[in-house]
Formats: sequence, structure tokens, C-alpha cells
Amino acid sequence: MQTQESLAAQLAAYKAGFIGRAPAARVSMMEAATAHLKSTGIESTALKVGDHVPSLSLPDAKSEPVSLDRLLENGPVVAIFYRGGWCPYCNLELRAWQAHLAELKSLGATLVAISPQTPDNSLNTAEKNALAFPVLSDSDLTAAHGFGIAFTLPPELVELYSSVGNDLPQLNGNGQWVLPVPATFVIDRHGVIQFAHVEADYRERAEPDDVMAVIRAMGQASRQGAMALWRCGAMPCAAASCSPPPANPGRFQIPKRRLHCLRCS
Repeated sequence: MQTQESLAAQLAAYKAGFIGRAPAARVSMMEAATAHLKSTGIESTALKVGDHVPSLSLPDAKSEPVSLDRLLENGPVVAIFYRGGWCPYCNLELRAWQAHLAELKSLGATLVAISPQTPDNSLNTAEKNALAFPVLSDSDLTAAHGFGIAFTLPPELVELYSSVGNDLPQLNGNGQWVLPVPATFVIDRHGVIQFAHVEADYRERAEPDDVMAVIRAMGQASRQGAMALWRCGAMPCAAASCSPPPANPGRFQIPKRRLHCLRCS
């Protein structure tokens, strides 16, 4: 069985190819713009582990509202902020996450991707990459500002993007040359960030395998906490038909904040 190439390797390969074919002056300008963005400290001022996330409701690719609070009722959420479907690095990231979607669901987690694109353009991104998870539209930049990752593009990048047909004010439907710094957050069901990766260099992204390890660890901690509560009698099984817990209760599952033993679920 062939092992899937890591996202980091895919991003590095695309970066090397771009540097090899793009004019040196363009590469130098983009490197300088990235270095300047990093120097602003946006990575350190963005929301971080331990912070509570804002309450959000964003339209999906079909313009249906999706509430973050509602998603968190079902378990942890992995929120990926990407620049747009016009960004090749973003498309690599989205496809890499699609490959992890089944395992994420089996762990009780929900994956959402957020960009400033309009719903129509988000739909194009989802279809182009064959995505089976929600792709949300943050055209008014409420989420990007709420997480502290919004920034205004410098004039030299505005000129470059305009010249290659990436009219962000039109694509995003807000008249602004503003993007989110690429970021990945793991949010627990209480709305607290348990993992944060905010990277000013748009060519770098969180590795899905690293994020999956966090989700698995969260699930293990939750099961251990539930077992401790049951064993001490602080929290009996929520099912009314269940007999008193046995001496060795074994494994647990916790759907929607209620504790059930596997004997009665």
C-alpha cells in the first residue's frame, strides 16, 4: 500500500517549482512581502491555545447558515482558514484534509474550511477539489478579524494579483484587499482552542497528521475523564433502562454531552 505524501512535502514541491519558473524579481518581491507580514507579529497576536473562540454563523457554499456553536454541540471542530480557491497552496491543503475526513468523523470531530470568498466562489472551490466537508464564506471578514488573522495586502501584492486575474475585492464580494493568514484551529466543545497553527508564510500549513494526533488525544482524555466519573459514582449512565454500572465498565462514548456505557447504547 502506497503511503500518502505529507502535505509539507507537497507544499515544498510546489514552492520549489514556482521559484524555478517565476521571474526572480517577482519571487524576491513576494518573499519580502511575506517577511514584512511576519514582522508585524500577527502570528503572536492571533487567538491561541486556551482562548475562547467568538460565536460565528457563516454561510456555506449553498448560502445556508452554519453556526459554530451548533457544530460544537456535537464535538470538537477543526477550523481551517484558507485564502481562496485561486491559491494553489490552499487547494493542496484542502485536498489533504479531504483524505482525513473519514477518520475525523469517526473521532466525532467536524471539519470546516473558511475563506473570504463569496458562497458561489466557495462552491467552485469545493467542486474543483471534490470536498465533502463544509466550505464557509467569510466575506465580511467577521471570522478572520475575530480570530485575529486578517491583514491588508501591500500595494505591490495588489498590483501583482490584479495582473494575474486575482481580483480579490470581486472574488470576495467585499471590495477589500484583505485576506486571512492561513491558520488551523482545533476547538473543543466548550469553545476553547486546543491547537493553533497561524503562519504568515502562506506556503506553510499545519500538517493534518499532527492535528489528528491532537484530536485523538482529546478523545482519549475525554474517555478517561468519563470513566473516572462513572467509577466514583458521580455520573451514572444517562440511559434510564441501564442497570447499575459494573465493576469494570470498560469503554465509553459521549454523544452530545450525555454519558452512555456501551452495554446500553
